[in-house]
Amino acid sequence: MANITAADVKKLRDATGAGMMDCKKALVEADGNYDEAVAILRKKGQKVAEKRADRDSSEGAAIAVVNEAKTEGALVVLGCETDFVGKNSDFIALATSLAELAMNHNDQESFLNSDFGGMTVAEKMIEQTGVIGEKIQINGFKRLAAPFVGSYIHGNKIAALVGLASGENSADVVAKDIAMQVASMGATTLSYKDFDPEFVASETEARIAVIEKDNIERGRLGKHLINVPQFISRAQLTDEAIEAAKSKIQDELKAEGKPEQIWDKILPGKLERFISDNTTLDQEQCLLDQNFIKDEKMSVADYVASKGNEVVSFERVTLG
Repeated sequence: MANITAADVKKLRDATGAGMMDCKKALVEADGNYDEAVAILRKKGQKVAEKRADRDSSEGAAIAVVNEAKTEGALVVLGCETDFVGKNSDFIALATSLAELAMNHNDQESFLNSDFGGMTVAEKMIEQTGVIGEKIQINGFKRLAAPFVGSYIHGNKIAALVGLASGENSADVVAKDIAMQVASMGATTLSYKDFDPEFVASETEARIAVIEKDNIERGRLGKHLINVPQFISRAQLTDEAIEAAKSKIQDELKAEGKPEQIWDKILPGKLERFISDNTTLDQEQCLLDQNFIKDEKMSVADYVASKGNEVVSFERVTLG
């Protein structure tokens, strides 16, 4: 029988992340053969993975990394079953190492098949399932390249990357601010200009239907009715729509007996409210059209422009 030393156990543990006793047992079973011991631990991982295949891996760590040049970044969500494992420092370190590797790959399939310490990333997931005893898998993968890339991680639950057109004018601060915006507000596209007209039309119909249905119930209960918007996106606010809104506001001011000479002071605020009420889709999904979380008096686009820069792309991943 081979003499299993503490150094042998440590080497195997460092390579696999398995517990000391599991490593020693594998080495004993392999009669001291390191490669065979690794294979034994992997087989154990496969068995555990098969048993836990139907488990939910909605906990874990969302990680963002950016290269030294600040021109590329990657996002990875390493999923597990419990919050306890997701907060473990070794688990977070593994997720960070995987995210650093992800920067070298353009798609998740290539990433999963890439080498990670002598095995593929996919195989590493199986191994770690055996080591940790929970289903471990990659639940999110995104990559981004731009003239300047910044990142933000919120409690290892949400991670975001933002690409700017320039690395000048405090780009690091601007990129972090906007990455925080992306993480917090969950935009799905840059601008309302990216929307498909059919999507906007169907979404408008659906949202109005929900409000009208809700108003029936609110009316029955004697509650204040919710305003039913005409539109939900700037994509619908043509010059004609704005002029129609302006005329309606002027008619209302006249009916209220407001002197015509003060209309110019009232109109801008009323039009701004009209636009706000009729661009709810943009506020939810369009990064540049959202109110900037650090100063809601301006849009994200206005903030970035005031810093002499431009957002060209962004990505976001979350747990679950």
